[in-house]
Amino acid sequence: MEIRPRASSVLCGLVQEASAAMASEEDCSGTAENGFMLPEVKFTKLFINGSFVDAVSGKTFETIDPRTGDVIAEIASGDKEDVDLAVAAARDAFDDGKWPRLPGYQRGRIMMKFADLIEQHVEELAVLECIDSGKPLLVSKLVDFPSVISMFRYYAGAADKIHGETLKLAQELQGYTLKEPIGVVGLIIPWNYPMLMFALKVAPALAAGCTMIVKPAEQTPLTALYCAHLAKQAGIPDGVLNVVTGFGRTVGAAISSHMDVDKVSFTGSTETGRVVMEAAARSNLKSVSLELGGKSPLLIFDDADIDMAGEICVAGSRVFVQEGIYDEFVKKIALSSKEWIVGDPFDPRVNQGPQVTILEAFYFHMLLVVVHECLPSIKVDKRQFDKILSYIDHGKREGATLLTGGKPCGEKGYYIEPTIFTDVKDDMLIAKDEIFGPVMSLMKFSTVEEAIQRANYTKYGLAAGIVTKDLNIANRVSRSIRAGIIWVNCYFAFDNDCPFGGYKMSGFGRDSGLHALEKYLKVKSVVTPIYGSPWL
Repeated sequence: MEIRPRASSVLCGLVQEASAAMASEEDCSGTAENGFMLPEVKFTKLFINGSFVDAVSGKTFETIDPRTGDVIAEIASGDKEDVDLAVAAARDAFDDGKWPRLPGYQRGRIMMKFADLIEQHVEELAVLECIDSGKPLLVSKLVDFPSVISMFRYYAGAADKIHGETLKLAQELQGYTLKEPIGVVGLIIPWNYPMLMFALKVAPALAAGCTMIVKPAEQTPLTALYCAHLAKQAGIPDGVLNVVTGFGRTVGAAISSHMDVDKVSFTGSTETGRVVMEAAARSNLKSVSLELGGKSPLLIFDDADIDMAGEICVAGSRVFVQEGIYDEFVKKIALSSKEWIVGDPFDPRVNQGPQVTILEAFYFHMLLVVVHECLPSIKVDKRQFDKILSYIDHGKREGATLLTGGKPCGEKGYYIEPTIFTDVKDDMLIAKDEIFGPVMSLMKFSTVEEAIQRANYTKYGLAAGIVTKDLNIANRVSRSIRAGIIWVNCYFAFDNDCPFGGYKMSGFGRDSGLHALEKYLKVKSVVTPIYGSPWL
């Protein structure tokens, strides 16, 4: 049986349709930038118990524009004392406040209003995301924010559909289960999808009736603070949603080890995930969910349409191509890479903006395969910029062949050419480590068995992709690869209803779908005796 590949990247179509319009659009109020008006940064303080406040220490840190290296704003730098205040506010809101006691329908209505307010302010939010993260504005506005808005609406609709079950007990007992909000949760989010990660964690936690402390990445705090303001406008009670900006070693550590936090949900590196889990265990054994690293394989088989495969493959960090089409694929990718435009993310022609540090990151390498219209960017600071270049140098020293790229570009900011290596061996550093930059390892395979074995030759298991017209191959390989999500003839195909998370050292727990809602609930059994019942 044959299955037809599908160009699954909604991103491609949206970007192509809107490029011309975006090129001349003007937006927000502030400084002009490539036809856009940069917004004033309105919110720079911590958001605790419904108010914006300075850090207890009075300290601030700089958030940097990766296009130029210039300072965007000074942001309040939280510490343990600020986390204590935020947790106390969240605890009061959970134990004595109305949010967990509202009917799910009413929580859902408030969440719908929150989504409406995000939609109304999407122009300003998208520009803030662009200057803070380096993500192309077109991608942020047309892909990320519609996903954010629909995610809040999805979980708003789920808020009144949280049900327990009736138990069939073997004795003269009646039993049922309750699903209750887990309590105060700490949500630690990465830099590369600031708003999407905010929605992935905040929306199900709100729907479940939890209260929370959000720690955005120190590299990208602006949109989370703005959303805290919108949450209050939407009617989310004080203390339910708190945002504490700062660094992982201070704010993140304080949340993870806090005795009055009931759960932590963390997205970031495997190394930091270990620290979070250890802190949770050493404190109050709080529940933990971790969405960690990945070195996701993409397997392209001989029967694949090469052009179609290019449209599909927008985010694989290890690309395996079967030997029958390998040489042709390499030629196409080399030609296509020459059309790749690296530059200012406000320019609608740009495919890749500047690059952010690897400290706490969501692990997808947004890489070029063939069709260059479809690639979002990664933001990088000077340290990560240097680290990516060192990995490129390491790949050359280990004997991989540099097909394209490999150098910095531009006179200002942190830009790196899209880099593709061929003749890569599985034990090379560039094939094993998460580089978190535009560096692809391109490898050849012969048989299905070899492809499966090499795809699984990693400590991670976040995602994988398969490109083939053969349904038997698709079924066999998708069942054989140890990863949390397998995309067949598509890639980066996310949906609100589709759970996402890892195997092995890519973590545990799921984001998206009703599985994510379960993370913020706990099950209670209630049993009572029954007397004289005509049946059991």
